[in-house]
Amino acid sequence: MSIHRTVVLAGATSEAGLAAATALIAAGARVIATGRSEERLAALQEAGAQTEIADATSFDEMTALAEMLGPVDAVIPLVGGWRGGGGLAGQSDADFDALLPALQAVRATSRAFDPTIKASDAGRFAIVSSTVVTRPLAGGANYAAMKAASEAWARAVAQGYAKAARDAGDDLRAASVVFRAEGALQADALSRAVVALWDEDAAELNDTVIALS
Repeated sequence: MSIHRTVVLAGATSEAGLAAATALIAAGARVIATGRSEERLAALQEAGAQTEIADATSFDEMTALAEMLGPVDAVIPLVGGWRGGGGLAGQSDADFDALLPALQAVRATSRAFDPTIKASDAGRFAIVSSTVVTRPLAGGANYAAMKAASEAWARAVAQGYAKAARDAGDDLRAASVVFRAEGALQADALSRAVVALWDEDAAELNDTVIALS
């Protein structure tokens, strides 16, 4: 299946980001991968992605990127990381602060690219979450709280897409979805899910949770 779409992978310098970019490019998509380090973006550039140095957690930098790129069909923030352990007493402020960029990236990218995604004939916004939100443990409370907040934000984005289409009297063309990983994020599972974002119409896809398996 060919995907003639422009996709932004924000904070894409992880193994999962490279795998998602490679899969999308192989399917025919134009991929723009962002990161804060030119060195860490090198592998993505070699894979065929357009690379841009930009902080996915910064609304100002993501807005500038959106204005520079013009039409975009999908945005997927991939800022992640895990810190935890030690029971509830071990949920330090330092660990919470280290996890916060993942939520900040979800907020910044969704806001900066909101008009662009709504303008696409098949806009997509997707985040990566975890099954820990369904059964949070004391030793991972910081992490689970951050993922739950990110899911709530993505659902609010979905409602915004639906309301905008309804108010304009248009068919829904944009969808916000949550990818949920069980355990460590598997790069191949994420790649398959990202490529499949256009397998369903936005009306069926919007505000859904997709298990990564």
